[in-house]
Amino acid sequence: MPILEHLWIIPLLPLLGSAINGLLGAKWPNKIVTSVALGSTGLSFACALEAVREFIAGGQAPFRKQFFDWIIAGNFRAGFDLQLDQLTVVMVLVVTGVGFLIHIYATGYMAHEGGYYRFFSYLNLFMFFMLILVLAANFVLLFVGWEGVGLCSYLLIGFYFLKKSAADAGKKAFIVNRIGDFGFMLGMFLLFRAFGSLDFQTVFAKAATWQPEAVGQFGTLTIACLLLFMGATGKSAQLPLYVWLPDAMEGPTPVSALIHAATMVTAGVYVVARSHVLFTHAPTAMYVVAIVGCATAIFAATIGLVQPDIKKVLAYSTVSQLGYMFLACGVGAFGAGIFHLMTHSFFKALLFLSAGSVIHAMGGEQDMWHMGGLASKIKVTFWCMLFGTIAIAGFVPFAGFFSKDAILFATYQSEYSGKALYAVGLVAAIFTSFYMFRLIWLTFFGEKRYDEHHVHVHESPGSMTLPLMILALLSLVGGWFAAPALWGGPNYFADFLAPVFGNAEAPGGEAAHSLELTLSIVAVLAATAGLIVAWRMYSGKVVRGTSTGLHKILYNKYYVDELYQATIVGPLVWLSRNVFWKVVDVGMIDGSVNGIAHGTEAVGDTVRHTQSGNVRSYAVWVIIGALVILAIIFWPLWRPAFFVATSGGVR
Repeated sequence: MPILEHLWIIPLLPLLGSAINGLLGAKWPNKIVTSVALGSTGLSFACALEAVREFIAGGQAPFRKQFFDWIIAGNFRAGFDLQLDQLTVVMVLVVTGVGFLIHIYATGYMAHEGGYYRFFSYLNLFMFFMLILVLAANFVLLFVGWEGVGLCSYLLIGFYFLKKSAADAGKKAFIVNRIGDFGFMLGMFLLFRAFGSLDFQTVFAKAATWQPEAVGQFGTLTIACLLLFMGATGKSAQLPLYVWLPDAMEGPTPVSALIHAATMVTAGVYVVARSHVLFTHAPTAMYVVAIVGCATAIFAATIGLVQPDIKKVLAYSTVSQLGYMFLACGVGAFGAGIFHLMTHSFFKALLFLSAGSVIHAMGGEQDMWHMGGLASKIKVTFWCMLFGTIAIAGFVPFAGFFSKDAILFATYQSEYSGKALYAVGLVAAIFTSFYMFRLIWLTFFGEKRYDEHHVHVHESPGSMTLPLMILALLSLVGGWFAAPALWGGPNYFADFLAPVFGNAEAPGGEAAHSLELTLSIVAVLAATAGLIVAWRMYSGKVVRGTSTGLHKILYNKYYVDELYQATIVGPLVWLSRNVFWKVVDVGMIDGSVNGIAHGTEAVGDTVRHTQSGNVRSYAVWVIIGALVILAIIFWPLWRPAFFVATSGGVR
């Protein structure tokens, strides 16, 4: 049976795994839950590989199939339509491949946690929705996956729901994402109004015939793209909706690796890349994407410079690297953005899982100032995390070098403030190298800053270290698709995506090649500068000092959360409590309902006094009632005589 003709099998398998473990897993031992969770995701990955093989063997022609109608209203149709093209291939392999490795890791990391079956049910459900998102052939079905991963993010971040900080983090992620999703829905509505459809094929074909809007013009396409990007800023944690991602580290580390590094947070980048036809016709929107991405990259990198929590450093690193991806999309280098998305999924998943291995070895400790000297204790974890650090810093020949080089080169050549954006991106690269090697020095080198009598440092089990080693290998070789371009050869990754994005972003000529080599050397020198500064500051004996001045501002994350609390959250809570609750709800709605109830009670209380229990009183009332009834019955007969009598006989 050709898998390509039955693409629905790929997302269905994780959904079945989620349903089976969710409904029956509470009564099963962990081994059976593990078998179901790994079996469903492993088979999904195998089916994805087979679908990709068939796609390539078939000449890489885009495949699209309508499986059944879902919504039909007049001329509008939204069906369960799936597609597979070069962009989808990259995303599906990342989601299923990296997701499967993280599932394997989680079996060791969560082995002694309560709610084991529930965790894997949520994790499988997330993979289902993420696969729906990337396989969807229309905006409506994509939005189902989009909202589904948001739901799963809420469930997994708040997995330790008895812990207030985890529950609050889950709610924060859910609410902030809803803000972005509101804009995303408005963008969809505007696209439907403009094109009469939300099917990718129809929308993009019609948009391609439109005249590109001028810079500074806010036409239909520009507004629609900005609204879609609003949704992307929420899902992919960009300014100003990034605040949920660092708090999301309250979830288990496998969650941080899968959802908040490798897959879900890249959904916004995927949507912008998928909608590249719209964005290329709206240069104002692209300029906004580039500026927001660049600003986010440097903003988050500065915060990561001083954070003490090992997972928080990686969280702000994720926000920063996502900024690089949007910077690439904003300057039209969509292929470079997706290339960095792929390599980032390798080394950032590796870094998060390595951080989880460190936390596991330290008995739950996450503060790097309480670590030190771990390189000789957990050697596999150390080498894997070092590989991830070298990759994200951008050293040759690791994956991050090639993808980040492609972004910076495309940015430098951009006609809209390209040199300025490039300079900011380069500074962010220096900061990235610094905070990552700071993490390495504080965690693995120097003197021990923990009590060996209370902390028994030990290497993680094979179920955790095996995925680390595979991801470390991918972090090394994952960017080699573009390696031949350094000596004038082809960029195989860009060539693979060319049918989707076209060849417009591919530089050509000897001068361009020479410039790219020069900028590559500059990028490596920048990464080296960050490494040297980190080594000079943290390689010897280090003492945790008091936060002052700029350090205090960065340590407190520019007080953005406090600013939001004072200007948005606080006033909304006050308004909800004192106006909507006390005045509208209690005073008006409850007051009117309670007033009717009290009135009815008062009438009933008055009427009940007629029931005195006195038989003679009842007899009197019966007689009075009978007389009233007789009066009503005979009133038509008495009325003429009554009028004659009262009028004195005058007619």
